[in-house]
Order: sequence, then C-alpha cells, then structure tokens
Amino acid sequence: MQFLLALIVVGPLAGAAAALLPAPPGLKGKSPDQAVLRHGVTVTGVILLAALVLALGFDHDHPSKMQATTDISWIRALDVRIHLGVDGISLPLLVLTALLSFLCALYSYFKLPAGPSPKAFVALLLVLESGTLATFAVLDLVLFFLAFEMVLIPMYFLIARWGGEGRQAAAWKFILYTLLGSVVMLLGLLLIGVKAGTFDMVALGTDNGRGLTTSVQVIAVLAIGLGLAVKTPMWPLHSWLPDAHTAAPTVGSVLLAGVLLKMGTYGFVRIVLPITPDGMRTFAPYLAAFAVAGIIYGSLACLALARPGNKGDLKRLIAYSSVGHMGFVLLGIATMTPTGVNGALFANIAHGLITGLLFFLVGAVKDRYGTADLDTLAGATGAALYGRAPRLGALLAFAAVASLGLPGLAGFWGEMLALFGAFDPAAGLSRPAFLTFMAIGAFGTLLTAAYLLVVVRRVCMGGTRPAGETAIADVQGYEFAAWTPLVALTVLAGLWPAVLLGLTDPAVQKLLAGGTQ
Repeated sequence: MQFLLALIVVGPLAGAAAALLPAPPGLKGKSPDQAVLRHGVTVTGVILLAALVLALGFDHDHPSKMQATTDISWIRALDVRIHLGVDGISLPLLVLTALLSFLCALYSYFKLPAGPSPKAFVALLLVLESGTLATFAVLDLVLFFLAFEMVLIPMYFLIARWGGEGRQAAAWKFILYTLLGSVVMLLGLLLIGVKAGTFDMVALGTDNGRGLTTSVQVIAVLAIGLGLAVKTPMWPLHSWLPDAHTAAPTVGSVLLAGVLLKMGTYGFVRIVLPITPDGMRTFAPYLAAFAVAGIIYGSLACLALARPGNKGDLKRLIAYSSVGHMGFVLLGIATMTPTGVNGALFANIAHGLITGLLFFLVGAVKDRYGTADLDTLAGATGAALYGRAPRLGALLAFAAVASLGLPGLAGFWGEMLALFGAFDPAAGLSRPAFLTFMAIGAFGTLLTAAYLLVVVRRVCMGGTRPAGETAIADVQGYEFAAWTPLVALTVLAGLWPAVLLGLTDPAVQKLLAGGTQ
C-alpha cells in the first residue's frame, strides 16, 4: 500500500521525463508523435490501475484512519517530512484525478489539440497529474504548498500553447491570480508551522488548534483561505476562470474543472477546518455569504449568456456554472457540520464527473461546428443535435440534467446535504444567518435548472436537417470510451450515494472532532 501511494504520486513525474526522451525504434508505431501519445495513455492507465488497487486494498471498515502512510524526514532543520497518506476524504479525490487524467490522455491520443510538440503536451499533462495527486496525498504543510504550486506551470502552458483564441491573456490571468493567492497562503502556512512547532497536518489536526491562539488562527485562516478561495474559485475571486476555460483546449478544461478546482476546497477541509477551528468559526458566516453570492452570480451570468442575441460562448457558460456549483461546496464547508462537509465532499466528486463530461461534450460540439457560440449553434442551421447527432444530443441533455441536480444522479446529493447543513449549522454560528443562506442557495438551484434547460432547448432541439446540409458525425468510438465511465459513475453515485458517504463520513466526524474519534 505504501509503495502504491508513492507510485501514484511519483509515477507521472517519471513518465513525464520519459516522454521527453526519444522513443525506442520498436515502440514508435506509425510515428514518434503516436508513440509519445501512446506513452501518455499507458502511464496514466498504470496510475489509474494503481489507484483502483489502492482503493480496493483500503480498509473500508476504518476510513477515518490514515492508510498507506510514508513518513520520512526531509528537511531536518525545519522538521519538514515526506509524509504521505490517504483516508476516506482524500481517496475519492485521488481516484477521480487518476480517472480524469487517463480519460484525457485517451481522448488526446485520437484528438490532439493543435499546438507545438506532442512530447511537451504529454509531459505537461503528466506533471499536472503528479502535482494534483500529490496535493491530495501529502500530510505536511510545506509539501502541500509545493504540490499546490506544482500544477500552475503545466496548466499555464497547456492554455497558452494549445489553447484557442485569447489564450495568452487567459493564461497570464490564470497564473497571476493563482500565484498572488498562493504567496499569501504560504505566509499563513508558515505562521501555523512556526507557532505550533510542526508542519505535520495529522499532528496539527489532532491538536485541533489548541496550540494556537485565536488571533493566530484568525490571521492564518484569512491568509490561507484567500489562496484557497482563488483556486476554488470563490466569488469575487473567480474572474480568471471563465477566460481560462474559454481559451483552454478540451482536456485542459476537463482537468481544470474536474480536478484543479477541488484542490482549493480540499485545502479548506484538510487544513482550515481541523487545524484552525476558532479562526474558521470567525470567518464561516462570511465564507457562506460569498458562497451563496457565487451561486446566484454564476447562475445569473449563465442565464445572460444563454439568452438569444448575447453571443454567449457555451464553454464560458459551463465555466460560470462551476462558480455556482463550487458555491454549494463552500457553503457546506462553512456550516462546519458533518452533514455540510460531507455534502461538500460529495459535491466535489459529482462536479468533477459531471462538469468533466460537459466540457468533453462541448469540446466535441465545437470540433464539429467550428464554434461554441450559442447563437450560431441555435441559429437557422444550428445544432438541433437530437436530429443531427442523437447520441451526442442525448449525452449533452443527460449531463445538463445531472448538473442541475436531478434526483437519482450525482449532482443532487451534494447540494441537498450542503443545504441541510446550513439548516442547522455548528454551535457558535448564527442559525438565522445560515437559514437565509440556505434559502438563497435553494433559489440558486432553480436558476441553475433554468439556464441549463435553456441550453438544452437551444442546442439540442430543432427541426430535422435541411436537405443538402452537411451531416455531422455522431459520437465516435474513442469519445464513447472516454465519456462512458463518467456517465456510469454519475448514475452510480446518484443511485448509491452510500458508496461515497460511507468513506467520507467517519473521516469527517473524526476531523471535526479533532482526531479524537
């Protein structure tokens, strides 16, 4: 188990280095480009297999216990350790990251975005995977920061070199926002480590803030929370996200929405809640207020983009929808209750599955029509996907109704539990305030349904294909292979939420109790 977790974290880095080397003659296939793309599929496939074996070998009877741990001294002077481990909170995120990375590598093998060398593309994809996996596996504050920052450079180049129109400006905006937030976050992490005398996240969580004064906790939450909020992204620190998604290649958007945004909310759960509970209690009402503001803002922005005549970009609309969905995650965390935090973790996984699928589908629509502009797609010769590409239209409609939180699909449980958590927040938090936040969030679910149904009506519905109009391809084999796992898991999580909640709930209970359970 220890070896598996180390392989999962380090394996993609070794694969990235190997991708830059010349391919052996017997493995080149039709061309060196094909060989390196096949290499990316192989490495991500091995990492996914290792993650699944780790999940199968995980002690499901004790999900609150850190398992597959490695603890090696690294920088003795600062007591920084190479400390790895997984529990019921981090394991689902680890498997989700490995799955989406493999599906993106598989998709890119058949549909590589236009840009420079495939070698660089595969290497960046693997470095990005390694940094994300490390973020969910490390248990040292300094290592967490290093892993958190490790993903910035590969994502910057994926947007700047393989993106679409406006990619340079979008990439710069992404890196500047996240770097500035990370600088402030580093100060907060160092403050905790210096004042507590350790950077070990398990020891700090068990101490539950008893070794830190309230003023230190408040300052630390403000600094760390700012960096995490940028990555989440929380309104009003979200403005980098729509530009990044609009310009990014399809697989870049899938990984950005499906994995990178989860790093911010994971930091709130793993670091802020257990290590600085008094500081979190001070800021929880403000976090909840910003969360529900993001829910409403994201929904209204999507409604505006979906309106006829506004030249709304479908990728941009899905990006704004992420602002609203991550608002529910932040609301659940802000309640500081097991119900709310479990809802936040469930919504994290559901958002990764559903929004990852949505960006795959929107990328496919853009490839076929040459545009993601809603007015063009819904024009006189627009998409009408039900009549022109029925399988693609059905999948887009499925992803949309899953995203709006239809009962029986994954999107429902996380939002419902976050709202239930707001109905009865933790002791010391204002219940009238959180009841107000709950009502606003519930109204946001109606707005979400409104804009997603408008999108389905405009893009999928319409007349049959006029005579003489060029047909478009329906779902191809490689697309079916890349999207089917996301559809299946969305249904599975919706019909059997206990699979995920059975992992997260004991770990959340222990985390909120300060490691005493």
